[in-house]
Amino acid sequence: MDVLCAGYACVDINFKAKHHPVPDEKLRAIDMHSCGGGPAANAAVAIARLGGQAGFAGYLGNDAFGEAHLSELRKEGVDCSGISRGESPTPIACVTIKPDGQRSIVDYFPAQSTAPEDAASLKKQAAKVLLIDGHQPLLSARLLDEARELGIPSLLDAGSVHDGTLMLYNKVDYLITSEKFAREMSKEDDPRLALAALDGAAPFIACTWGEDGVYWQDDDGQHHMPAFDIEAVDTTGAGDAFHGAFALGLAEGLGVRDNLRRASATAALTCLKNGARSALPNRDRVLALSHAY
Repeated sequence: MDVLCAGYACVDINFKAKHHPVPDEKLRAIDMHSCGGGPAANAAVAIARLGGQAGFAGYLGNDAFGEAHLSELRKEGVDCSGISRGESPTPIACVTIKPDGQRSIVDYFPAQSTAPEDAASLKKQAAKVLLIDGHQPLLSARLLDEARELGIPSLLDAGSVHDGTLMLYNKVDYLITSEKFAREMSKEDDPRLALAALDGAAPFIACTWGEDGVYWQDDDGQHHMPAFDIEAVDTTGAGDAFHGAFALGLAEGLGVRDNLRRASATAALTCLKNGARSALPNRDRVLALSHAY
């Protein structure tokens, strides 16, 4: 396969509302839909829709939510041989989306919803790139060891600061962080200062900064690429799409700037529809946007 994605799988229940609820408010949604979610799982689907071959390794419960998510992944053509099933519930994320596309999330991720560290192996599931999101740290750490041994490049989707990302952020070849992660880790509000503060954590570091685009740092210094000008409907899953597209670009041998541009286009298109999984674009739409300017 092109990319093995290891980490979090959940079911997203998406509510569109006029505003985020305040204390003691009973808020009626104006729209609702559900679909599979989770950074690594969404990245695997993004890769498949971009024409790549992806696998997912992680956990799903033996419940209706787990069955529904597994069915989704299989329909997308994702290799599911690295998924571990169990009696602990499938994680759930409740997403509230405002009219401007911004969202808040409450999720339930039981500690027992953990895949064993031998749930997947790069020696059995050959891949050109390893993508992890930090939510299955023991499995991810083992896969990183195998990736180093096999010479397979690794990428971390560092969406937020938690035990898994703290454990793994300085053990990958490509560290791509959200604005939230970069701000929390660096204690800096300026993206260039935040990027500089992360220097040395990985050979390649990039920070996605919402509407401001993406900043990255390599041997030639710091660089910036503006975001595509869009009217966001829902930003949920944009980071997942970005990471999946970038990982596929690594597998395909794209240059850094071209890869970041295609990843940015994938993320931008994901913001044009409600939901994360249901909004992930196909390759033709991504190439059309990335070549439009």
